[in-house]
Amino acid sequence: MMHRRLLSALAVAAAFAPAVAMAHPGMPGHTHGFTDGFAHPFGGLDHLAAMTGVGLWAGQQAKGGQAKGGQAKGGQGSRAVWLWPLAFLALLVAGAIAGANGLALPGVEWGIVLSVAALGWLTAFGARLPLAAGAALIAAFALCHGAAHGVEMPADADGLAYGLGFVTASATLHLAGVALSRLAERAGLALVPRLAGLGLAAMAPLLLAV
Repeated sequence: MMHRRLLSALAVAAAFAPAVAMAHPGMPGHTHGFTDGFAHPFGGLDHLAAMTGVGLWAGQQAKGGQAKGGQAKGGQGSRAVWLWPLAFLALLVAGAIAGANGLALPGVEWGIVLSVAALGWLTAFGARLPLAAGAALIAAFALCHGAAHGVEMPADADGLAYGLGFVTASATLHLAGVALSRLAERAGLALVPRLAGLGLAAMAPLLLAV
C-alpha cells in the first residue's frame, strides 16, 4: 500500500512537467527529448547524489518505534516516504521553470553542494524531523537543483519530453534510495543507509572542485 501511494504521488508530480514545456522559450529542432532528459540527472554527480539521498533519508522515516516524548511516529514516517520525494519533484519542476525562463536564483551551486552534505549527514545520523519541516528542507534543496536543470536544458529541447524524462529519472532515484533504506532495515542492516549517507557527506566538498 505504501509503495502504491508513493508511485501515485510521484505520478502527480510528473504532471507538472508540461509546465516546463510552456515556460521554455525557443525549441526549434526538438532534438533533445525524453531520453536526454532522463539521462541528465545520471550525468551529474551532484544531482545523482542528492536525489538518491532524498530517498535514503525518506526511507529511514518509516522505521517503527517511538519519537521523542513518546509520540508515535509510524504514521508520520510512512507519509514522509512518499511526501518528501513528492515535495522534491514539485519544487524541482518549479526551479526548472525559473531557470528555463532566465530567472537567476542566488547561490544555486552552493545550495546544491549543501543539499548533498545535509542529506548525507541527516541520513548518516538517521535524523528524524517533523513531516512539514523535512518537506520544507527538501523542497528548498530541490529548488536549487531544478534551477540548475532549467539553465542546463538544451536550447533545442522538446521541453515536455525532456521535462518528463528528468522528472522520471529523479523519481527513479528517489525510489532506489527508499528501497535501499527499507530493504536494509528489514534485513537488519540499518547501518547500510547510514554508511551511504556518510559517503554522500564526504562527497559534498569534492563537488566544489568540479
